[in-house]
Amino acid sequence: MIQLSILKINGYGPWTLTLGSDREHELQILQASLYKQIQKLFSEKNCLVFLNRADEFFVVSNGLGLDDHIQIQQSLEKSFDLQLSISIGYGDSPFAANLKASDGKKNEVILSKEHNIFGYIDNESHSSVSIMHLDVDDLTSRRKKNSPYEISLLIFNLYAKMAKYFAEKKSLTFFMGGDNFMIVASDNAKKFVNDFINSTKKEDQIILNCGIGNATTAREAVKLATKSLDTIREIRDSGKEKPDVYELSC
Repeated sequence: MIQLSILKINGYGPWTLTLGSDREHELQILQASLYKQIQKLFSEKNCLVFLNRADEFFVVSNGLGLDDHIQIQQSLEKSFDLQLSISIGYGDSPFAANLKASDGKKNEVILSKEHNIFGYIDNESHSSVSIMHLDVDDLTSRRKKNSPYEISLLIFNLYAKMAKYFAEKKSLTFFMGGDNFMIVASDNAKKFVNDFINSTKKEDQIILNCGIGNATTAREAVKLATKSLDTIREIRDSGKEKPDVYELSC
């Protein structure tokens, strides 16, 4: 069972119009500062934040109760002159948890009216998080032939393909920067990751490495996923045949 918390800036569009036309630099600074603070507050509680859009953040929040969310919301309200809502959901897959959180917000299932928190908290079920950390193998050689923007086009096309494929496997894909992606994964997604890697190699001539981590909290799962990815690199650099996928659990 996985729990997600979705944070969203309320009334962001209309609010930005009040800043006038010369606002874009201010908005970019604000969005970066907000993401930094949200990541800091949740990571201190062994969670991890993924930037979905500049006005929306997905948090893998296994182990967090309502009081934890209220504490974080209070801290954000003190730091930013913005109204944020939090919708919480859980499910057997990341996509199902996303739907439950969304339904909680739409149907106004209120957990804390004062702090704009909605949805459903998993208080009883076994906590389980699986994260897949993927990167492109030897992107450096492509940089010798392609411009930075052409590399970006390759990465964003890969992101779109990856996100669509794993959404069908009830999982959520996020671009982490550079050539790195993380997938909050269902058991089904882990079964099919080799198929995706083989397809990408054949159709796009892109070789992917995938480290998988399984744990009870998001930070521990990501730590193991990244350690798995590092292990693949170490095997490759030692001259041995590298595996495409490596998995660790705790």
